[in-house]
Amino acid sequence: MQSLTLPAPAKLNLFLHINRRREDGYHDLQTVFQLLDFGDELTFTPNTDNTIRFTCSNKSLEGDDNLVMKAAYSLQPFARQFLGIDIYLNKILPAGGGIGGGSSDAATTLLALNYLWHCDLTADQLADIGRELGADIPVFVRGQSSFAEGVGERLQPLDLPKKWFIVLDPGCHVSTAKIFSHKRLTRDTPIIKVATSFGQGTKNDCQPLVEELYSQVKEARLWLDQFGQARMTGTGCCVFLSVDDEDTAQTIFKQRPKHINGFVAKGVNTSPAVEQLSLSIATGV
Repeated sequence: MQSLTLPAPAKLNLFLHINRRREDGYHDLQTVFQLLDFGDELTFTPNTDNTIRFTCSNKSLEGDDNLVMKAAYSLQPFARQFLGIDIYLNKILPAGGGIGGGSSDAATTLLALNYLWHCDLTADQLADIGRELGADIPVFVRGQSSFAEGVGERLQPLDLPKKWFIVLDPGCHVSTAKIFSHKRLTRDTPIIKVATSFGQGTKNDCQPLVEELYSQVKEARLWLDQFGQARMTGTGCCVFLSVDDEDTAQTIFKQRPKHINGFVAKGVNTSPAVEQLSLSIATGV
């Protein structure tokens, strides 16, 4: 069997409301996940020695503790036709950026190996496996931009308006665990209905704390605020602004401070990973 290459798209949290801290230490939240047409890329190549090997363009990410390997090992017991597999990750998305890079990599691994190993698990079953590895993995497995509640596992697909996004990466790694455990994090935002989630009044409850702890995030957000209402995604560190067309997005992006990286991407309602896998299955590739 030949190699299978699939994207691992980024996501943005268009807002992030933290409603309460639960007794188990997790948090109930509400958010809208916007998938993007930009991200990492993984290649899965069957091998003949019945081993799972992982390499990455960023050597510091290699090892069994990477979410890609954890996803592969979690799925292996369900394999009906186990093949040794060499997994190569072309890492493009920044770590700790709040854009779901590691979670998306894990989700693409679950989707690809479910196909290659003939596990025949449903999206619900794959999402359950993914949830044990990370709260953001289910949305990438299901492959739809969505309104999310609970710890992010209760998903309602959305048909979001077509937008382009300027995403800036200030270059600092924000620890999700550090932010969610911080005593000054807002945890009492009232629950809203999905119908109101596109209106005014939404926010990212993590943003004030992250900007206080990481000045680079505030700097990037304030620069982007010149062109509209910029916002941080997830627990940081990336900030974004939505516009109506690619030309506007590119024009703004090219003016960014030279020390700030980032990218321009189109918002999509269906994950490119899910679309490409469906095409591979249909064509037998």
